[in-house]
Amino acid sequence: MHTFPMTPHTLTHRGITIATLAPSQDVARHCAPGHTAIREQSDGWWLYFVDIDGSVDGYDSPFASHAEALWAAKAAAEFSAE
Repeated sequence: MHTFPMTPHTLTHRGITIATLAPSQDVARHCAPGHTAIREQSDGWWLYFVDIDGSVDGYDSPFASHAEALWAAKAAAEFSAE
């Protein structure tokens, strides 16, 4: 069984785990399928989604703040819960 080490900065919204990762942390390594990740890069806060097959996809542009990225992640979780 493969385990997915998680960052301590996680929360669950509508059954979706949202993890805030350090810039050096790999999304695919630190998040399981179905999870969402927020990661700060030099140009802003990026939002990533881990698909059920383990592939990682994300938005085309970063958010200006962690708060904005978190709001978007929660909105995506709301949409997924419907």
